[in-house]
Amino acid sequence: MRIGLVGTGRIGASHAAALAARPEVSELLLADADGARARTVAEKVNGQAADSIDTLLVPGAVDGLVIAAATAAHPGLILAGVRAGIPVFCEKPVAPDIAQTAEVLREVEKSGVPVHIGFMRRFDAGYRRARQALRDGELGDLHRVHAVTADAAPPPPEYVPTSGGIFRDCHVHDFDILRWVTGQEVRDVHAYGANRGADYFAAAGDVDTTAAVLRMEDGTMVTLQGSRYNGGGYDVRMELAGSRGTIAVGLDERAPLISAEAGTGFPSEEPWQEFWSRFTPAYEAEIAAFIRLIQHGGEPACTVADALEAVIVAEAADRSMREQRSVEVAEIRAAV
Repeated sequence: MRIGLVGTGRIGASHAAALAARPEVSELLLADADGARARTVAEKVNGQAADSIDTLLVPGAVDGLVIAAATAAHPGLILAGVRAGIPVFCEKPVAPDIAQTAEVLREVEKSGVPVHIGFMRRFDAGYRRARQALRDGELGDLHRVHAVTADAAPPPPEYVPTSGGIFRDCHVHDFDILRWVTGQEVRDVHAYGANRGADYFAAAGDVDTTAAVLRMEDGTMVTLQGSRYNGGGYDVRMELAGSRGTIAVGLDERAPLISAEAGTGFPSEEPWQEFWSRFTPAYEAEIAAFIRLIQHGGEPACTVADALEAVIVAEAADRSMREQRSVEVAEIRAAV
């Protein structure tokens, strides 16, 4: 099959390598606003640089479209793809804000063309194991959840003003995987933020350190912590505690933790330092799922509607932090 990819930056180049490794992909066409960058990546993966982005967006040009361009370009590219009848995979987010995300959702649902949004944690073996343990009753009744997402080092200063803020850019992954693992929606959130590092976060109206308490619709309590400065390494974990047991995601030999207990050597390996190496198998698995979606149809593993729900929770968290109050998710959803 012929796959088109738009955006050949860091994530786009990695997706290109994953696509090139798939035996089902006979031709990989790469496009970027920077044509030279597209040609460079194409050479590395034995792909072909497209003449322009527009050449990939006409009916019959490709069998599937992967979007890894800048966020501002996502809505237009998704809609161009579905209007051409091309199944689409798009990195999160769908759009820069909730209103545009909702607009995209309405057109996608009318079109009937499948669109898969790239929340890769749904394909991580640990999160899948935890989800199954909860559904099988292994944990009993779920009482509480704790989630952590902490970067080893902060993003560059120029990225922060366009990121949407830490809750929309970073913790949106936590909100999506929380919904997916528990099968529950978030009822309300009370979030806090602080600036403990470089001045450029505050200058952009953002924070670099977070803490939040969320309540799910069934009453389950959730705590969330995050940071752009985690000197120990890249730390992404989730703990689910139930009446019969507790399970932890991300607690492996490369977890960036140090035990204070005597005689304990865990973890024993070098800690994770960034997201791609931590989640490489998940990224590869979600690309494989997109290929199957093209071949066999069905429901995308993560829909535009799923992405909208995660962004709504992120918006509630951001509003809570700024207004220093608990925010009902329904308050945000009602305005969509």
